[in-house]
Amino acid sequence: QTFEKLLIANRGEIACRVIKTCKKMGIKTVAIHSDVDANAVHVKMADESVCVGPAPTSKSYLNMDAIMEVIRKTRAQAVSLNVSICCSSLFLLSLQASEGVTFIGPDTHAIQAMGDKIESKLLAKNAKVNTIPGFDGVVKDADEAVRIAREIGYPVMIKASAGGGGKGMRIAWDDEETREGFRFSSQEAASSFGDDRLLIEKFIDNPRHIEIQVLADKHGNALWLNERECSIQRRNQKVVEEAPSTFLDPETRRAMGEQAVALAKAVKYSSAGTVEFLVDSSKNFYFLEMNTRLQVEHPVTECITGLDLVQEMIRVAKGYPLRHKQADIPINGWAVECRVYAEDPYKSFGLPSIGKLSQYQEPLHVPNVRVDSGIQQGSDISIYYDPMISKLITYGSNRAEALKRMEEALDNYVIRGVAHNISLLREVIIHPRFVQGDISTKFLPEVYPDGFKGHKLTDLERRELLATAASLYVAEQLRSQRFLGTPRIPIAKSKRSSWELSVHLGDGIYPVAVSKDGSSFSVEVDGMKLNVTSEWNLASPLLSVTIDGTQRTIQRISRNASGETSIQFLGTVYKLQILTKVAAELSKYMPEKAAEDTSSILRSPMPGTVVAVSVKPGDMV
Repeated sequence: QTFEKLLIANRGEIACRVIKTCKKMGIKTVAIHSDVDANAVHVKMADESVCVGPAPTSKSYLNMDAIMEVIRKTRAQAVSLNVSICCSSLFLLSLQASEGVTFIGPDTHAIQAMGDKIESKLLAKNAKVNTIPGFDGVVKDADEAVRIAREIGYPVMIKASAGGGGKGMRIAWDDEETREGFRFSSQEAASSFGDDRLLIEKFIDNPRHIEIQVLADKHGNALWLNERECSIQRRNQKVVEEAPSTFLDPETRRAMGEQAVALAKAVKYSSAGTVEFLVDSSKNFYFLEMNTRLQVEHPVTECITGLDLVQEMIRVAKGYPLRHKQADIPINGWAVECRVYAEDPYKSFGLPSIGKLSQYQEPLHVPNVRVDSGIQQGSDISIYYDPMISKLITYGSNRAEALKRMEEALDNYVIRGVAHNISLLREVIIHPRFVQGDISTKFLPEVYPDGFKGHKLTDLERRELLATAASLYVAEQLRSQRFLGTPRIPIAKSKRSSWELSVHLGDGIYPVAVSKDGSSFSVEVDGMKLNVTSEWNLASPLLSVTIDGTQRTIQRISRNASGETSIQFLGTVYKLQILTKVAAELSKYMPEKAAEDTSSILRSPMPGTVVAVSVKPGDMV
């Protein structure tokens, strides 16, 4: 027996995730929503729903007074809170004051203590948790710098006290570099900031971001549920997560787990929480922060441990002790999560995109795939909320199997109407460095120093794409010749079995010869013959094509009457133009359309709200 009714002060995939577990536990749910979210998936899934205000989060999902009113009106016995509200201890205090309403999560003290970076670092130090070592005072001279650096342990970072923008910063790996670094940094700091005071702290080279999931109850029991590797990030936001980590050995894992539990016990933590660490190349780990909520990436932990973390949180909130001991917590198999965003990955690894999902199909037919989403076909991705479409999770008995499944799942994911980052996700999971587990938080800028440009086709892959596109074109020509449901007999039987085509891809124009051979096509590209077979169901958004025995899942995104077509192949969308040989020869007489003159236009790189206009007509530019 837990609660009869639970209010979910959240939206999107996490609200849907909580409702699923509540249904399983027989708990009635109340959803809150803003006016633009009236038809959202979480609203449809819940037993009751109440509108709490207009679209902006501050006026709806973070509107404390409105939420308190809903709790009273619906007589909810428990509340599962929004991530951001967790920072508002006032709300929790008023929640505890209202009779008999339970918060699904830790108490106010733990939230306040862990929300303050300075206080949390001090608490961690006192609980014997590793924190990034450093010298808090000001370093006087080069000799003192060497002494401090030896105490901390190399490598060290020497940086200007008044610094910023990377100025007055030096990394030193030995005594000599420390002396030199001290001299250069103090000179640079004096000239840049007029202040030559320096600090020294441990330099974490190529860190990994690894976090430990903890679970604690109100009876002093606490468990660590293994780690999650979250090093693939852009703008400090995680993109790909996995559990377990390829980097940790059982000793390091245990040490990190025990320190995470020690910290949870030190703040009398009771619920699911996450302790985040930076781990250097020598497996030294340092406390970063503690998140007092259910993390976005919790599904990978659920996959390898078999626990339902939301169910455990609800049980703990009701006052039940944990059902498991540390020895019961397994690592079964491997799980990988990709965060699928409505973002354009070609603009600084992802600038938000908005629009209506005109077509949407999750790859749930692929085995061992889990999709946590809060949207459906027809949903709007708006400027008001996070542009996450879903969390795509795959599971396998080992890492290679989980990654192979992820590749297949990404190829079979249909998202139309908004830009999305599937091309970036697919490139990351097949990159040799990622496959070997050689990753750090700098992975994306190191692998793509000039920004992400999509998949680079090998010669074989280019031939496969050209052959597939040409076969698609011919299959369509043949379909348009057929008469369906009419007894009329065409006057001249079309016995055509070969086509000479010209395909334009990137900067190249390729002659392609296609001949029909039963249900398959024989295609000649670059003087090499390829055999292409498929069911050619041109109405389906997904096409399974076999090219010389290699199976590929492709998507045709668009096409027009002038032979232009866009095909998603190996995760990346390629633009092609397919013409017959005659049409290609005549196309040189077609006038080129002049590009739009945008020199007088100021165009925003992403959607948003105009919050201020700082000029008026008549101002000099």
